[in-house]
Amino acid sequence: METILLTFGFFIAIIFAMSIGYIVKGKSIKGSCGGITALGMKKMCDCEEPCDNLKDKVAKGEAEPEELERFNKESSFYEVK
Repeated sequence: METILLTFGFFIAIIFAMSIGYIVKGKSIKGSCGGITALGMKKMCDCEEPCDNLKDKVAKGEAEPEELERFNKESSFYEVK
């Protein structure tokens, strides 16, 4: 039981030290690979058609009409048979 408590205390101390380092540096947390923006995508899916939400935003003027143009391109994926 002593080993479990000692291990738990060690992990708590490491987490505390990491949080102090984060507070002192003041940097924002970010992923190491850049996420989907590194792939040139602005959204999670690569849909064939724009969703109703995007169409509504373009109609209201909240999104640029150029956002709809990217759905008019040919698909870069191919089917493996």
